[in-house]
Amino acid sequence: MDPVIYKYHQPFTLESGISLPKLKIAYHYYGEYTPGKKVAWVCHALTANSDVADWWKGLVGEDAIINPNDYFIICANIIGSCYGSTGPSTMLDQFPMITIRDMVKAHILLRQHLGIESIDLLLGGSMGGYQALEWAIMEPTVIQKMFLIATTAAESAWAIAIHTAQRLSIEADNTWKEAKPNAGAKGLKAARAIGMLTYRNYDIFKEKQTDSDAEKTDGLKAASYINYQGDKLVNRFNAYSYWLLTKSMDSHHLARGRGGDLKSILASIQIPTLVIGINSDILCPLAEQKFLVDHMPNANLVAIDSMYGHDGFIIETATITAHLKTWLSKVVKTIEL
Repeated sequence: MDPVIYKYHQPFTLESGISLPKLKIAYHYYGEYTPGKKVAWVCHALTANSDVADWWKGLVGEDAIINPNDYFIICANIIGSCYGSTGPSTMLDQFPMITIRDMVKAHILLRQHLGIESIDLLLGGSMGGYQALEWAIMEPTVIQKMFLIATTAAESAWAIAIHTAQRLSIEADNTWKEAKPNAGAKGLKAARAIGMLTYRNYDIFKEKQTDSDAEKTDGLKAASYINYQGDKLVNRFNAYSYWLLTKSMDSHHLARGRGGDLKSILASIQIPTLVIGINSDILCPLAEQKFLVDHMPNANLVAIDSMYGHDGFIIETATITAHLKTWLSKVVKTIEL
């Protein structure tokens, strides 16, 4: 299913002060929106698109806990991406820097366009969680409940270093900054290879990618896997968007310009929130989620086990569903009381 395109025909001013002359926002929706029906809005991660029922199977969809019978479900492609929303695909390296707040500001325009006054459940994993947290601060009365997984209040030095290494890989490609959509493709493949090492971990590579043949000296299973994952991303994504969006993640900091530190800003978020962390996540470790819950007054933390590290937020949907279902039932009862 192709996304719906919302066109905003007015200047859109970014956090930097630079204005885009107009805006396009690509989005998918599931179910019918009627006044009074609960809305579930999903914020997606770095290279995902707005078709959340496709990439978050098991959590969102007809037979999932977030389903179109119970919710009007919507997911919008972030600006800066290459899946239909305004991004660098036409302006290439001339496209300005954007922040997570800029992405959320665009989401808010779409919300207003659709006439949605209240979001019953805002969901986000990884970079999607960055957006959800920003939204909770920008429109605290609109969001009723929030679910966050494998995310953080501010990008860590560790993640910034990883993103810098990825961008260096893209910049080292001699086609980088050429005026064509596939510029930097080899660099993007290398950047994805670096990313895969942080999305997974030692244990899952050891179990899934170890060769049984001790005589092999080349063409090893782990190497083939990394090459395969790199090629997959090159075939569906754009180096300019990847470079730009990693910069956006680096700038993520809830306290920027808000007159307080992270602890005080998080303390201002009163929205009931379920936070899930993954014990094996080396990209956004459990300590990051513990920090959120320690300082958000109405947040609950659940730590889950997964061999898949950071990617567990997409893979472990059965476990996530069980915890989300339990939490939602408790929160609804509390609100009713």
